[in-house]
Amino acid sequence: MEISTLAMYHCLAFVWYFFVTYSITHLRTEERPSEVFLYGGQWKYLTVLNLVLQAVFYGVSFLADVLRLIKKLRCAKCVISSRDLLFSVLAFPVSTFVAISFWTLYTYNRELVYPKSLDGVIPLWLNHAMHTVVLPFAVLEILATPHHYPAKKKGLILLGFVTFLYISWVLWIYSVTGEWVYPLFALFSPAGLAAFFAGSLAVIVSFYNFGEFLNCMIWGQSKFSF
Repeated sequence: MEISTLAMYHCLAFVWYFFVTYSITHLRTEERPSEVFLYGGQWKYLTVLNLVLQAVFYGVSFLADVLRLIKKLRCAKCVISSRDLLFSVLAFPVSTFVAISFWTLYTYNRELVYPKSLDGVIPLWLNHAMHTVVLPFAVLEILATPHHYPAKKKGLILLGFVTFLYISWVLWIYSVTGEWVYPLFALFSPAGLAAFFAGSLAVIVSFYNFGEFLNCMIWGQSKFSF
């Protein structure tokens, strides 16, 4: 894909995610069900954090494209390294995890992850923007441009660390409020919850490996020309 076309795509993707993040964070307070958006607001939900992550990623990607267009190659190389680290370790595996885990649980029992009371607060289009569109965007990004993945050990350590931070945030919220971020967690014993978190980590690691596999299949050992 030509750099100018890629820049336009990344700019539009950034604007889209900024708009979706703005929309979910500016829902009218009086319309929110009392049991939702308590301590931590929207920032306790992985879905919302993922929207911010995607906006940051596409903003960095657009900056890298612009630097390449104006021939600031030394700066572009540094920004591209940050872009690739964001995409490989977080943007692809997290967006894939959000989409697949949400719709799997929603199909099984929506009350475990997205209570029906939210239908009157979050429009249908916004639900799909948060939980559906993120996946094709992630796949399209792999098709659009090559990404250099870090050494496997480094990538998995970073992914595990970020996962640990989010789990710690979830547990902190429960310790303060006595309420779980997702009703699903209330079904587990402490040992069961630990197993669930471990299983979720294994799943997100598999998505990391899948993204690396796709990138390698399409682009080979990603080499960049500036």
